[in-house]
Amino acid sequence: MDILQRIRDLKDERGWSTYRLTEEAQLPCATLSNMFARQTLPSITTLTAICNAFGISLAQFFSEDTDEILLSDEEKSLLQQLRLLKPNEKKIINLLINEFISQRQDK
Repeated sequence: MDILQRIRDLKDERGWSTYRLTEEAQLPCATLSNMFARQTLPSITTLTAICNAFGISLAQFFSEDTDEILLSDEEKSLLQQLRLLKPNEKKIINLLINEFISQRQDK
């Protein structure tokens, strides 16, 4: 796998510039600029920060699966909030969502 190309592809899918990625990943601009200019591989720490910015895990980054689902910022936020709920609260949210969908289909 071409790691730098994978990062470029993920940036392009989101319409992000290198600067935007550095901001989202909270990395110095020089880190990514040098990495791309010199064609050097990122450290695990840098790659982890990049993956966090993209909202994906390292496993997803290295996955060859082309059916990857990219989440919007809103979807990421909803999932982060959902993870904070207790199991019974998650069930209630799921029921609520299903009810919304059911009502929409009835119209």
